Amino acid sequence: MNALFVICGIGVFALLAEVFNLKKWVTITSFLGILIALALLFVEWKGISYYYGGMLFFDHFALAFSGLILLVAAGWFWMATDFFKGEAHRTDKSGLVLFALVGAIMMVSFSNMAVLFLGIEILSISLYVLAGSDKENLFSTEAAFKYFLMGAFATGFLLFGITLVYGATGSFNLLAISNSIGTHEVQPRYLYIGILLMMVGLGFKISAVPFHQWAPDVYEGSPTPVTTFMSTVVKIAAFAAFYKVFSFVFARYDFALLLFVQGLMVLTLVVANVTAVVQTNVKRMLAYSSVGQVGYLLLAFSSDPKHSDGVIFFYLAAYASASLLAFTCVQLVERAKGTAGIGNFQGLFKTNPLVAVAMTVALFSLAGIPPLAGFFGKYLVFTLSVSKGYVALTVLAVFTSLVGVYYYFKPVITMAGPAVAPISVPLRDRILLVVLMVVTLAIGIFPDFIRII
Repeated sequence: MNALFVICGIGVFALLAEVFNLKKWVTITSFLGILIALALLFVEWKGISYYYGGMLFFDHFALAFSGLILLVAAGWFWMATDFFKGEAHRTDKSGLVLFALVGAIMMVSFSNMAVLFLGIEILSISLYVLAGSDKENLFSTEAAFKYFLMGAFATGFLLFGITLVYGATGSFNLLAISNSIGTHEVQPRYLYIGILLMMVGLGFKISAVPFHQWAPDVYEGSPTPVTTFMSTVVKIAAFAAFYKVFSFVFARYDFALLLFVQGLMVLTLVVANVTAVVQTNVKRMLAYSSVGQVGYLLLAFSSDPKHSDGVIFFYLAAYASASLLAFTCVQLVERAKGTAGIGNFQGLFKTNPLVAVAMTVALFSLAGIPPLAGFFGKYLVFTLSVSKGYVALTVLAVFTSLVGVYYYFKPVITMAGPAVAPISVPLRDRILLVVLMVVTLAIGIFPDFIRII
């Protein structure tokens, strides 16, 4: 909880820095604030605490996912240094990112449906503005408008679902809702409608098919640092919230919900991976890849809804490290050549070997090639699903993973082509690429270090 206070405080400081002419300190203060918040999470690890009348619950689940969110956010601030260049909007952008982090932490620590809704809104409103922050780019404005429009509809579904659940159980508290469902054999029919509406709303947030239509356009049109933030921090928070709601609150209906979750999983795996094959823009390809990764998370969840949190945590950590590395490379190419088309990656092995190797490591990890982090993440998911008897679904997931290998190799083959003009890579970015490569490799070689839930 203290970490949440720190991030809120730094966010307020970022807004006030405009008034007191402290703009140049905002970015470094934000980065240091995140590190302090991380340290406070480690201090709180031994305790389990309720706050605000039981509306926030910081158990090991919430602390672990909050820590992952903040750790990724620290890497993101390092990667997004150029995003904060210039005095004009530095404080605004920093404040929006920090408040988005506040919303993300609330989404993994809520114990009341009202806090879930509040966290989603804090996160989403900040991202609507950030997606359209590149005012000179029409695609950025389009991305913000599409994200806002689709997000408003999804929020409506979620809020209507929460309303129906409240009407059936008489509470917004997760434990009270779970107890009400567990102790009453007969429930109003609109409770089931409410549960499905909540699945639709949260399905949009995790970008599961068929609620993913916004993701490719928004990811491609937004500034690359904002796309990276949505692909990592937002994905972690959204899936943690999805898991918390459907593994605990509605545990009694696991069997019935299983059919819907598995339906989302199959559609997500097939549609996202097949569509990614035909993409010619690496940024858009990574958007479909991000959607496809949700399919593997849903496979883990549907295999064991009550005890798959450790596997999901590991998979999200592996995915986030590889995704952050990939988008850092995309940003470097985009900054030098204007777009992230596959053709602009040509010859990087000869002109910029560090960038080429980093991009290859990121794509291979996302594809699940050993000994990288993504391989062990998929291994844990497939092992869990087979052990629970879902052999057919596992075979489908393996097949779509092989499809993923095909489109992940396209940029790698292009980078091995004839040399073209080299791109400029600042020292801070070279250091970040090396750090992220080491992290991605270390997670795959020493997986037990982060299996903490």
